[in-house]
Amino acid sequence: MSGAAVRPKGLKVFAAALRTRKSASMLALGFSSGLPNALLIGTLTAWLSEVGIKMATIGVLSWIGLTYAFKFLWSPLVDRVALPVLGGLGRRKSWIVLCQGLLIIALLGIVMTDPVQHIGTFALFAFLGAFGSATQDVAIDGWRIDVADEAAPVEVLAAVNQLGYRTASIVGGAVALYMAASMSWPTVYLVMAAIMGVLLIIALTAPDTQRVPSEAVQALSEPGEIEPRTRAIALLVVGAAWVWAIGTLAAFMISMLQPVPPGGKLPSAAEFLKFYGPAIVIATVLVPLGVAALLNWFKTRGQHIQTSADAAVSPVRTAANHLYGALIAPLGDLVERLGWGVLVVIGMILTYALCYNVWASFAYPFYLDFMHYSKEEVAFASKIFGIIMSIIGVSLGGYLFTRIGRFPTVLVGAILPIFGNFVYADLADGAPHIDPVLHLLRIDALVALFGGDIRMARLLLTICYENISTGLALAAFVAYLSGVVSKKFAAVQYAVLSSLTFLIGSLGRGMAGEMIDSLGYATVFRYVASVGLLAILFVLLEWWRSSRVVPLAEPGHTGEAA
Repeated sequence: MSGAAVRPKGLKVFAAALRTRKSASMLALGFSSGLPNALLIGTLTAWLSEVGIKMATIGVLSWIGLTYAFKFLWSPLVDRVALPVLGGLGRRKSWIVLCQGLLIIALLGIVMTDPVQHIGTFALFAFLGAFGSATQDVAIDGWRIDVADEAAPVEVLAAVNQLGYRTASIVGGAVALYMAASMSWPTVYLVMAAIMGVLLIIALTAPDTQRVPSEAVQALSEPGEIEPRTRAIALLVVGAAWVWAIGTLAAFMISMLQPVPPGGKLPSAAEFLKFYGPAIVIATVLVPLGVAALLNWFKTRGQHIQTSADAAVSPVRTAANHLYGALIAPLGDLVERLGWGVLVVIGMILTYALCYNVWASFAYPFYLDFMHYSKEEVAFASKIFGIIMSIIGVSLGGYLFTRIGRFPTVLVGAILPIFGNFVYADLADGAPHIDPVLHLLRIDALVALFGGDIRMARLLLTICYENISTGLALAAFVAYLSGVVSKKFAAVQYAVLSSLTFLIGSLGRGMAGEMIDSLGYATVFRYVASVGLLAILFVLLEWWRSSRVVPLAEPGHTGEAA
């Protein structure tokens, strides 16, 4: 692979996508990755709100998005398990085709299910689709790295993948909303299922690579590593905690989606999270961290370690080693490098995107049902204009990183989205403060030149601020997170840490939906804004912590040592 490869930009990305079979396949696979995400995590809520599903139910149903956050849990299986029958298609392609088949089945199931009469069945198909989509992402990420070569460098494939993904986001968002304005929602999703069928056929023509031995698995057999029996016990403890957390969430989702008997009432997401929320965070974050710290302690004391190379080989041992490498080893490295500072880092990761992650599932219901914008207006403002504003925000974040430094940019990214919640609250209250700003900046006159009215100007200004601020925050956070991970565990460690970004926000959507039903949008926006103060606190703590440590000079690390 050429080290001098340059990542293409602008129209050159599309030209690169058509240059080779691999890059053309990458364009289709990127589209296949972005389409179900847009349909299942965003557009689906517009359908549900239109037919009268309560916000509390939509909030809990949004927990299917946790499959994207937790995909690292089963990524070792996707990486190492050869599928029967489909295995002949190739190491990655077999999984991609399987997942695309699951997605088609899920979309067809959604098409044939009335969410008003059978919300539980509808949710089951949505979950199947989200699980298939998240698993497909794992396989596509591996395919992109595996097939890269001189003719199709990984930098080019990454750019082409993003082109396909962003195009699919527009199709699954804006185009789907435009279609829904003139046809039924089941028909829209039937068309999308047909598109997935075409993508499956294209995937069958993609090249693939042969299975190779895993360096991570081989490294665990070396002397000085924790012995297999102790690793197995650690895996059982961490695995049991994760199974309990996921099972508890699933059980509540099922109870929430059951028909309510006469005189009964829906279970309360707020009550559920009050009692189980902290325990779920402990089970999925603190238990793995504690186990990793204990294993590090064993290593430093020379206890429970291998004194010679472990030559035992079996499918069970291989699978266990991969799970250990995905769940425990990356956290062990973090604890070793950061010490107690890892708690500050994890706290920042859990809270940084909280004040805008909570809002994601309620955007379409807010625009369409509460504010009464048309599907065409929302499609343009949210998915076309909004994507442009997000790109500007990301670019601004990158620029600030180079001009004012890492932590000042991260702090700005924590502060600005808080005010985005107040802007939305003002929009919900009738825009008493937005209107003077529109008039002062002459934005209302500019929008009028293009045929828009004052209501459209309000929506565009709100989305402009929100998407620029969250785009800046995303760029800042990704850059920060990339500096925390070590090169030894770069991909897996980044996947684990980035997944935690969505954990509390996703859990909070169940409570937020219930609060919207009882308190209204404006009040909830202001409450969520106040939660953003936690992110500012953790950024300041992490800034202070980082100022007191010396960066590691070892070539194997990109982060810091405590």
